[in-house]
Amino acid sequence: MSNIEWKDKSTAFKQIDVRGIQGNFFQGIKRQAMQLPVGNGLEIIQSFDPIPLYEVMEGLGFEHDTEQKGDAEFHAYFYRVEEKQEEKDIPMRPAALTNMPLIDKKLGNIAVNFWDLTWNDENRHLPYEMRLLLSLTNAVGAGRMRQATRELVKAYIHGLDSAALDDVFELLAWNQGIGYFSSEIGPSTLFAAYKTVKQMEKQGKNRSEICETLKEKFGEKNPDVKV
Repeated sequence: MSNIEWKDKSTAFKQIDVRGIQGNFFQGIKRQAMQLPVGNGLEIIQSFDPIPLYEVMEGLGFEHDTEQKGDAEFHAYFYRVEEKQEEKDIPMRPAALTNMPLIDKKLGNIAVNFWDLTWNDENRHLPYEMRLLLSLTNAVGAGRMRQATRELVKAYIHGLDSAALDDVFELLAWNQGIGYFSSEIGPSTLFAAYKTVKQMEKQGKNRSEICETLKEKFGEKNPDVKV
């Protein structure tokens, strides 16, 4: 471990081994983390560097330090220095990455670092919302409506104006054709999420309420969206 003030306390941290766990374990760890008082911590063991978890824990007032103890063994130590609520609850974190180590443990580490480079690297030029919309349209073109729905939900919750979604669906109708739009996009979960936004805005609902509805109806509980 690096030379940090609390490293001598890490031997007392509760240890959680998530190697081999499939699906979204972020919420379970987050719940446990929120219950910890300042001056306590968690040790998470994963077969790849758990980069997607760092932002979650930082938003709750934790510092972190990670040690690699083998080709596919990472120990991430999280120490709570202040009590605070996560400033931005980003839905649909990349739980699908946990499938990669099942194929090959090194592949898991490569995949999570590729995800981090694509979405978190400070050298990215396009705004986050724009990259989500590009990802959405690429997903539709490839027939991946599950991914497209996730990108729409993330974009709106991140603050995207729904007028931008109007433009996206108009362009999809133009580029994919009216027939494809009518038979494949219109009945999809993706378009259902879009309609939910537009209908609730028309009803005068505030953005926070719409975001909660999107997370509930088009989040990990939805079998047509979860990964």
